Amino acid sequence: MIKNYFKAALRNFRAHRFFTFVNIVGLAIGVSAALAIYVIVSFDLSFDRFHNDSDRIYRVVTDFSYMDKVVAKLGMVNGPLPAIVKAEATGIKTATRFLEMKNTDVQVPDETSSPVKFRGESSIVLADDEYFNLFNYKWLAGSPATALREPYQVVLTSDQARKYFPNAPYNQLLGKTVIYDSIKTTVSGIVQTPAQNTDFYFKDFISYPTCLHNANLKNMTRLTEWPGVVWQLFIKIDKHANAADIEERINGLLKKYNKELRPGDGQTEHLQSFRDLHFDLVYPNLEKGRRASKTTLYSLLIVAGFLLLLGSINFINLSTAQAAQRAREIGIRKTMGSSRWQLIVQFLSETLVITLVAICIAMVLTPVILKFFADFIPPGVSVNYFDSNLLLFLFTLLITVTLLAGLYPAIILSGYRPVSVLHNLPNKDTGNSGGTLLRKSLSVTQFIIAQFFIMTTLLVNKQVFYALHKDMGFSKDGIINISTPLNTINTNKQQLFKDKISQIPQIDLMSIGSEPPADEKIGVWEVTYNDGKKEVKATLQQRNGDENYLKVYRIKLLAGRNLQPADSLTAVLVNEKYTHMIGFQNPADAVGASFDYEGNKRMIVGVVADFYQKSLRDPIMPMSIQTPHYRFNDRFFHILLKPQTTGNNDWSNAIGRMRKAWTEVYPDIEFDYHFFDEEVARFYDSEQRTSKLLGWATGLSILISCLGLLGLTIFNTNRRTREIGIRKVLGASVTQIVKLLSSEIAGLIILSFVLVMPFAWFAMTKWLQSYADRTAISWWIFVLSGIGMLFAAFLTSAFQTIKTASSNPVKSLRND
Repeated sequence: MIKNYFKAALRNFRAHRFFTFVNIVGLAIGVSAALAIYVIVSFDLSFDRFHNDSDRIYRVVTDFSYMDKVVAKLGMVNGPLPAIVKAEATGIKTATRFLEMKNTDVQVPDETSSPVKFRGESSIVLADDEYFNLFNYKWLAGSPATALREPYQVVLTSDQARKYFPNAPYNQLLGKTVIYDSIKTTVSGIVQTPAQNTDFYFKDFISYPTCLHNANLKNMTRLTEWPGVVWQLFIKIDKHANAADIEERINGLLKKYNKELRPGDGQTEHLQSFRDLHFDLVYPNLEKGRRASKTTLYSLLIVAGFLLLLGSINFINLSTAQAAQRAREIGIRKTMGSSRWQLIVQFLSETLVITLVAICIAMVLTPVILKFFADFIPPGVSVNYFDSNLLLFLFTLLITVTLLAGLYPAIILSGYRPVSVLHNLPNKDTGNSGGTLLRKSLSVTQFIIAQFFIMTTLLVNKQVFYALHKDMGFSKDGIINISTPLNTINTNKQQLFKDKISQIPQIDLMSIGSEPPADEKIGVWEVTYNDGKKEVKATLQQRNGDENYLKVYRIKLLAGRNLQPADSLTAVLVNEKYTHMIGFQNPADAVGASFDYEGNKRMIVGVVADFYQKSLRDPIMPMSIQTPHYRFNDRFFHILLKPQTTGNNDWSNAIGRMRKAWTEVYPDIEFDYHFFDEEVARFYDSEQRTSKLLGWATGLSILISCLGLLGLTIFNTNRRTREIGIRKVLGASVTQIVKLLSSEIAGLIILSFVLVMPFAWFAMTKWLQSYADRTAISWWIFVLSGIGMLFAAFLTSAFQTIKTASSNPVKSLRND
């Protein structure tokens, strides 16, 4: 029986090759998109799911506020807070703190030769002995109970152990020496590098007590200083504890020990669920941890659903449109004794075969799609067809698409009565007006989805263009940023490097300081302004730069003077935003005013124009600029190049000479530089990826819709051959007939345009609300979408429509 079903299905496919091709292509595109999106979404949803009791793990994060308004959100806490929480907060089973060390030089002593050196290593953390009790690692050597208990101990992952000690067995590595900058440590444990997806990318774990015994580390990590937040703090609460209660207790301890806090101002701690760590776009993830947007993932799933729906609509439309051609077959089968259930199974088996072929094609296309979009998807995403979850998804997809696309046509076709269908010739639309209405409704749905994608794609592209070309308050072009090694700031090497590159003729100007004006990393400090009448506490964004900082970035000085080499730390520049905050409407009036930082006075010597410190998603915040100082680790060179004439290599030559100077001053450290305009453009990487993916979805939706439209056009022109012949005999021109056949398509597209506009406008408005500065939703976005859809539809149907309108009416009437 089943064999006969499939034989009949294959005969039907051969008899209707074009419609079968359209159905397979439409479903294959939809299934390919769904499969690729499933792989991407499942990848992000799998992060850190292997840790025990992850539902009870939280990260303590910090909000800084001013006048009850949050002005900064950070994923770290003050240096003294972890010890206080561990000692006094109840309801917490385990708490661990850690701090990442960046760009660390590592040496591995060798008894037979000189030490093996590794420059600029990252993924190194200072961690206490509770780290491995909170997070799950497989131990290959050593014990989690003692591995991080004493000072100057280090635990390595298996990958890092192989890197430092290529041939030694793990159990023989205990007691080996590894030197981090000048910190000499002893290997106390080896853990297996996690095979699962994780945001905890750390490879070297130096024991926390090392901070207490090393003066440099103690100062760098701010263990006893309340200003500044640098430590990560994770806790696991008791089974029956309430997270909100524990959050309240932690804030109580903060107020108890941090005497600078005042109601409405200052600092508040919150508990961030461990399961949200990978998806929270408000609080930064770990330094190298990937952040995924659940909204984006859900949007991708919706896109996949839409593309599957479009392919299924094609199948339903073409299957019901062919009802008249299969009416005689249905009547004969019923006359020969076939039941309605048998016919439903027959038609569903045809759908099953087409869906199965589409899935096989999709399985071939998906790795190609993932490779093609490698720049827009997370690294590490791959497809494994032996994965049980993926196989289950494919099976579910097969059944779902088969029922979604095939059930309705099967019920309609199997419902024809033998007597009725055998008395009607195939050219009559046995689908009746109800079937025609359904096909029109489904076509309108297709056009709605396609136009929605077109409109949103145009808006995202418009916002990206607006952001990239927006005047952010500073210059971006021709500026190179170079970061010098942190451990050489207090030496003369920075000055030596400056002297060498000052001789490069292509360099127009240079400055030394902290980060560029706009950067994802921010420094903040709590300051207080008091003029005797009012007191204003504020969290200022902090930048440090010498007298050339404003000149390199062409930041406008509104009042007062620039910083000077003779200035001490008491002289600062502030932006216009801060002057308004402390009550000055005229920037010049703020010059000479002072504010307090940790009991020290800071005098405002100049006011600069406001500029964006991050992307356009974030509002401009109050900020200050002061002279560089070794305490602030000011290690950035900001280099303005002279304009490059077309066709020459001035900038390449300048960079080559910088590289040579760098090698002479820092021979063991790799030269690394970044163009500032490229760094600013990276602020909008996610938007540009979204734009690409939306463009991809738009193209596929238009392709699927046009394939379905082509199939329906062929069917309708064939069905109306006699009518067209009569009209031509009565004097209708080719133009009139083309207009007649195209008017129905135009009407469906116009209807879909009217229906989709409010939904698209609402979605675009919601998306733009995430930007502090955003483009407008222009009228031409809607007009261009409608015109584009009309053009694509007419282009798709034009050949078949003109061919039918130009045919000889004698042949059509004689054959009919």
